Amino acid sequence: MMLSGNAVILLATNNADKVREMSEILSPLGFDIKTPRELGVVLEVEETGESFEDNARLKARAFCEKTGLPALADDSGLCVAALDGAPGVHSARYGGVDSNEMRRSFLLTRMQTQENRAAKFVTCILCALPNGDEIVEFGEEVGEITRAPRGDSGFGYDPVFFYPPLGKTNAEMTPSEKNSVSARGAALRHFAQALGAYYEKW
Repeated sequence: MMLSGNAVILLATNNADKVREMSEILSPLGFDIKTPRELGVVLEVEETGESFEDNARLKARAFCEKTGLPALADDSGLCVAALDGAPGVHSARYGGVDSNEMRRSFLLTRMQTQENRAAKFVTCILCALPNGDEIVEFGEEVGEITRAPRGDSGFGYDPVFFYPPLGKTNAEMTPSEKNSVSARGAALRHFAQALGAYYEKW
C-alpha cells in the first residue's frame, strides 16, 4: 500500500539499527521519515513498562509531546519457550550485561541443555498522534535458537535466531530478506495499512 501523500512520521528511537530498518521498510510505502537527530531532539525514555506495548507507548508519547509530530516507537524482544518466554521485555537488558555479544552468550549458556529450541521475536509498533489517538500493531517471527552464533549481519539476537523457511539465521539474511520476514517488518506493514485506513476516515 502506498500513501497518497507523504505522511510525516518521527521515529521515536535513538537506536541507529532500528532507524535504518524502519526507514528501509516505511520510506517505500510513502512515509516522510524524520529522526530525532535530524530534528535536534535529545530525549532518553526509560522503558519501565511490563509489556512491549507499554514500553512502545512510553517512547512514542514522550517524542510526540516533545515535537508535536506523530511519533512511531517499537518495542521488540525475543521470547524463548524453554525459558518461559524470557528474555521478553527484558531482552535489551538480559543477564544484566551491557553488550549484544554478552547477552547472546548468556542466552546460549542458559539454553545449553535445552532440547526445545523454539523461540519467536515479537514487535509492538505504536504511533502516538498529536490529537491523543494511537495506532497499535504487532508482528511475530517464529524460529529456533541455534547452538552457536551464525552470520555477520543484523544486530541483537539475530546471529542466534534461526528462521527455518529460509534456512538462515537473521544475521545470515540480506536486509531485504530480513525485512520481509521479521517481526518488525510485519508490524510496520500492518501499521502502514492501519494508518492509511485512519486517515481515510478524515
